[in-house]
Amino acid sequence: MKQLKGWGIGLRAMSNLKKYFFSAKRIIPSVSSVTTILIILFSFLFSLTVIQLLETILFFAILDFLLILFISKNRNDELIAIKNVIEMIRTNSFHSADEIQLGNDLKELEDEIKSMFLRTQNDITNLKRLEQVRTEFLGNVSHELRTPIFAIQGYIETLLDGAINDENVNKSFLQKANQHTINLNNLLNDLINISMIESGQMLMSFRYFNIHEFLDGIIHELKPVAEKKNLELNLVEYNPKLQLFGDKQRLRQVMTNLIQNALKYTEIGKVEVGIIEEENTGRIFVRDTGIGISNNDVNRIFERFYRVDKDRSREMGGTGLGLAIVKHIVDAHGSKIELVSHLGKGSEFSFCLKK
Repeated sequence: MKQLKGWGIGLRAMSNLKKYFFSAKRIIPSVSSVTTILIILFSFLFSLTVIQLLETILFFAILDFLLILFISKNRNDELIAIKNVIEMIRTNSFHSADEIQLGNDLKELEDEIKSMFLRTQNDITNLKRLEQVRTEFLGNVSHELRTPIFAIQGYIETLLDGAINDENVNKSFLQKANQHTINLNNLLNDLINISMIESGQMLMSFRYFNIHEFLDGIIHELKPVAEKKNLELNLVEYNPKLQLFGDKQRLRQVMTNLIQNALKYTEIGKVEVGIIEEENTGRIFVRDTGIGISNNDVNRIFERFYRVDKDRSREMGGTGLGLAIVKHIVDAHGSKIELVSHLGKGSEFSFCLKK
């Protein structure tokens, strides 16, 4: 048994030596060349006899063997360490980059692996966040679609059950069902718009245009809505000749949404639209004396399907996507939508366009 055990140890040792020399096969020619040059120098400098020369060759051969063994073992250990680190990264065994250690000799490689690990972790985090956003988005879309569809279905079923012959309610039910079809169409249009914007498929057409004429036309269209609520809707603070750079069609969508929102959430007072001319830009604002927005809601107001007052927004035909679309369009102009609001006093939305 002892003899067999000895043979096993010997075979393992030979296997390790073979592995080490295989790892160091690239340095063996270099070491051998240096050794050969040293032996030649020794033989010329010290006039070695044949016996002394053979002894010198044997000495350097043993030295080479030990040197190659030492270098190859270190190299093999380093490769094993690298392999283990990569395997642990692959199996998500590390919780932080600081746990990755390769030693001082591999410090540069260690830093690169740590950087790779951090990028991978960030990618994983972003993928999880995107998956969560996708799940929430699908849930919100399903809910928003069900609301008008169920309402339309309810009115139609009631009419079919006999209410169609009741002159007191039949017209009212049909009008309400029609309003829900309008809301549903608005929702689908907004979903198409935000999908095209976020996927980069919405084409923009930038050009200079007269901002006063542009805003005056939108205000003229929305004046009846303001008058119906006994609100003032005015264009203030403007230069009638000011030219700004942007996509008129998309900016019309932005301004219509902002003004309509201001009118929806303002019961007493006024809504003002204006342009403040600055050095290189024109700042467009929509200011109201409405209900205002709390600080908690201000931070989330531009999220998809986020509503300050969900019931009231749906009742007024809001899709919950308007401000998200506004933000994307303003961002596409290289600008940023800003909001200043005071609860119970009113809000002001603004953004800049290049002159």
